[in-house]
Amino acid sequence: MVRTGLMIAALGGLLTVSGGGAQDKPVKKKPPEPPVKKAATPAEELDTLPGFRVELLYTADPPTEGSWINLAKDHKGRLLIGGQRGQPMLRMTLANGKVGKVEKLSVPLTEVMGLLYAFDSLYVVGAGPGGAYGLYRCRDTKGTDQFDDIKLLKDFRAGGEHGAHAVVLGPDRKSLWVLNGNHTDVPPGMSPQSPHRNYQEDLLLPRQWDGNGHAAGRLAPGGYVLRTDPDGQTWELMLGGFRNAYDMAFNADGELFTFDSDMEWDWGLPWYRPTRVNHCTSAAEFGWRSGTGKWPDYYPDSLPAVVNIGIGSPTGVTTGAGARFPARYQKALYICDWTYGRLMAVHLTPKGSSYTATFENFVAPKGLKGDGRKLPLNLTDVVVGDDGALYFTVGGRNTQAALYRVTYVGPESTAPADLRDAEGAKERALRRSLEAYHGRADPQAVAAAWPHLGSDDRFLRYAARIAVESQPLSEWQARAVAETRPTAALTALLALARCGPRESQPALLTALARFPLASLPEDLQLDKLRVLGVSFARQGRPASPEAVRQLVAELDPLFPSSSERLNRELAMVLIYLGAPRVAEKSLKLMAAARTQPDRLHYLFHLRTLPIGHWTLPQRREYFAYWSKEQKKLPHDPELLRWFAEAGRPPADGNSFANYMKNFFKEATANLSQDERQALADQLKAIDQASIRTYDIKPRPVVKEWKMEDLLPLLDRVDRGRNFARGQEAYLAAQCIKCHHFGNEGGTIGPDLTAIAARFSRRDMLESILEPSKVISEQYQNEVITTVAGKVYTGRLMDETADTLVLQPDPLSPERVEIRKADVETRAPSKVSPMPEHLVDVLTAEEILDLLAYLESMGRRNYRAFHQK
Repeated sequence: MVRTGLMIAALGGLLTVSGGGAQDKPVKKKPPEPPVKKAATPAEELDTLPGFRVELLYTADPPTEGSWINLAKDHKGRLLIGGQRGQPMLRMTLANGKVGKVEKLSVPLTEVMGLLYAFDSLYVVGAGPGGAYGLYRCRDTKGTDQFDDIKLLKDFRAGGEHGAHAVVLGPDRKSLWVLNGNHTDVPPGMSPQSPHRNYQEDLLLPRQWDGNGHAAGRLAPGGYVLRTDPDGQTWELMLGGFRNAYDMAFNADGELFTFDSDMEWDWGLPWYRPTRVNHCTSAAEFGWRSGTGKWPDYYPDSLPAVVNIGIGSPTGVTTGAGARFPARYQKALYICDWTYGRLMAVHLTPKGSSYTATFENFVAPKGLKGDGRKLPLNLTDVVVGDDGALYFTVGGRNTQAALYRVTYVGPESTAPADLRDAEGAKERALRRSLEAYHGRADPQAVAAAWPHLGSDDRFLRYAARIAVESQPLSEWQARAVAETRPTAALTALLALARCGPRESQPALLTALARFPLASLPEDLQLDKLRVLGVSFARQGRPASPEAVRQLVAELDPLFPSSSERLNRELAMVLIYLGAPRVAEKSLKLMAAARTQPDRLHYLFHLRTLPIGHWTLPQRREYFAYWSKEQKKLPHDPELLRWFAEAGRPPADGNSFANYMKNFFKEATANLSQDERQALADQLKAIDQASIRTYDIKPRPVVKEWKMEDLLPLLDRVDRGRNFARGQEAYLAAQCIKCHHFGNEGGTIGPDLTAIAARFSRRDMLESILEPSKVISEQYQNEVITTVAGKVYTGRLMDETADTLVLQPDPLSPERVEIRKADVETRAPSKVSPMPEHLVDVLTAEEILDLLAYLESMGRRNYRAFHQK
């Protein structure tokens, strides 16, 4: 088994390394050389927009200053920097655009992902000396310019990459807003008047957890935003449904925005959602659900993105307020992408009570060096300094930390601009007036909100519905089932599906029947199908067989339609209802599918269609889609565009193979005994074809390699390397068993495509030789100790209220089920699943060839990506 300690997202295209000349020679012993010091990417290697200039101001000393993940400024304009792994927070005094004094703060907090100076206090989201990870308030009560009073305001019990993240000052200058990732439970003590309360999974058909077990058992609300007062006394849950947004910012209109992450393991699957900028309004729901459960953005009980960005890894977010930039860039939102090294400027345009947006690369690596490498730029955070410059940090996951400065030196005016948008101001004010009813009963709310349930403005319509839902059901149920305007009626009935008891379902279905699906435009057809789905998920299957028959009679003639979105929703509702011809029609759509996600949508959901709804030929046709002979369809065109922009070949995500295995397992479990016998040969062939084998010849140990043996040789990676021998080394070290590289290899460990786009050679070598030094949460095992003293270590694959399911060996399907009642302790493993010494079978020259081979997958089309 082989795994890596780095979590890598993919980038790049395959380009062979010229070579031949280097031969294996014994490495002569010589006196040890001083370690190769890590270096930050020079400013000269970065591109920015015309008129702007980038400077590298400060490079961290890793042993004493760590790797930086957070940036803010205090009341004196000094920069505050948070790091990882026990390193102290730093404070930098700036003078004339340079770093003057650098101090270590005497604050016993680390893993700092949120920093804010407000109310004469430093607020920190991080880990305290007692292990509590939460929001801390730090005060200087002695006038020493250090913080002697440290108080925990809220323990979130979740740190790390998907834990508690940002803290920002509210637009009222009186409140704090906190952003938490999707592995953070909502803490106790939320106000009963919180705007975001009525959330559930709302999945019509059974989901599967992630194929590799990531976020197994995590439920709504996913990532979320809280609001509190300066003392942390009152807490409100404001909105949710993120995957793992890291930072957020208010614009000059007082509107909140964040940059949410994708799940790159979902590439090629129907539920993949890109990184995106979200407008975070009151009670907003953005539809992240774990595994296959992610909602499409057209569901009316969620809100869409302001703009989709593509593939990447979101980190810091800020606005250009205070920057000495041209007006367009003072108004911009700035977002950081850690994986692909981009600082982007997002330009918002009012649309109704919300916004649309475009984006451009503001700072990014120039692309290819002379040796074909791109230097990494692992952006973590960004802030506007008091001098009007934009400052950003790089670092994270033990990579080299540094501070950069962006200034404008062009001819345009940098005079302070009016950053508020007059356009849409009335619509935003109306939306906020409706949001004032969120979470609290008010006798005026229904009358104020009802006229806007039929609005063409989706954000306004959403705000009106939540205002209605916040009122007693008795005040609006009768009005909902009597509403005659189609959009308003469907919005009101969605509220009833979410809030009404099972007893209200017959009236809901009768009201829906007044709007036949065939009479509605596509957007309202999708809304009606979603109302049905939410009603069935929350209120159950209709008790009346006649009601089911009538629904099937209404929906079945429209399936299939000319719309893929409509077909997906019709298929799910008809499968749920057990429509007689749904298998036949879905198989035809699979055969005619133009993209892989289109086909896999039906493959996935048909797996649960019960026995008795299939003919044997239909079963054979269905299982034929697992055969090797089945032609592979292309990815979704948008995903292909994002891959092309990133200069990397299209690829399926890391969970794809295991998802397919799990689909197959559930589909075969849904066969009758007679069907299983009739299909035995076909099923056996599929099962055997899913087993990956690699011809890896055993080798003797050459040497137990240490970092000090190879660091002095890293400069030789640039010269005389042999691509074929690097590929052989990749096989000999067994990397291919667990890692995707291009379109080949396993998917247990991180995708190594274009690893060099984010990590230096030293980082790559360190990950290979010392894999436990940095372990990403996505690849971290759990250690479970039972009350009986048994210890289990493995990847968490499933979690319910009563059980944990671990996979001890990722190369084996064996699972271990542990009752939670038997668990004494559970903790993340400090040992990487990737064994050490895997390259001990290679010579020094072969290791250098291996590094060159890994660097090769980042060369094609990188410049085109960063010149977008």
